[in-house]
Amino acid sequence: MSEEHGKFIWTELMTNDREAAGAFYRTVVGWTTVEMSDYDYTVFEAARPDGDGRAGIAGMMRIPPELLAENVPPNWTAYVSVSDCDATVAKVAALGGTIRRPPEDIPEIGRFAVIADPHGAVLCIMTPVPMDVPPRPIPPTSPGQFGWYELYADVCEAAFAFYAEVFGWTVDHDMDMGELGIYRIFAHDGQVVGGMMTRMPQMQKAFWASYITVDRLDAAVSRLVSGGGSVLNGPMEVPGPAYIVNAVDPQGAFFSLVAAER
Repeated sequence: MSEEHGKFIWTELMTNDREAAGAFYRTVVGWTTVEMSDYDYTVFEAARPDGDGRAGIAGMMRIPPELLAENVPPNWTAYVSVSDCDATVAKVAALGGTIRRPPEDIPEIGRFAVIADPHGAVLCIMTPVPMDVPPRPIPPTSPGQFGWYELYADVCEAAFAFYAEVFGWTVDHDMDMGELGIYRIFAHDGQVVGGMMTRMPQMQKAFWASYITVDRLDAAVSRLVSGGGSVLNGPMEVPGPAYIVNAVDPQGAFFSLVAAER
């Protein structure tokens, strides 16, 4: 199993209005957009912290007709790297998860599939095509990066057991949130990458959330609201210390922002 197995490597927005969504995230986050005409796909790019150009951070595509027919709303979905896409799909199914889209090759990119854990939370997995020169890593705390991934599960302990088996994630530590239960911080290869908790009653289903890092939270929230997005929760301080807000974009896709400063 490769060292990359279980690492978050990409995040993707499916939306019903790419032009409007692109304008929104350019304004709120500071991304630039590059159109991949061969794939009918948009790549979001962020400036490298060393000033040496820009790097692809995430992608965007229109919601496919077959998902529109199923009333799938605009959404952000994370990709996790796996050593063997087909073998991982088999393990997901054996552990009670479901396969939303079977393994398929994307020429020159890799082999991917869409899975859901036993509680229904969706992720994409991918075995990337080997690169002669791998991209230089960028710290998740840099503006424009995805700095945190968070799971709202039906039962936190059961969900973690599933992901530990599939991706090899480990417990970093647990935080007692009182009536809200335990918030589990998990790690990949010794590096903290996200957290998970049992979802609150007002949340209708289990799901993954992705946090985008920004310089200062209050300024980003102001841009978010003026750009037509809506704040659902926050701003609030979390351990770190850091500040977060949960929101939806103008098309209705849920996303979150995180910053070291208000």
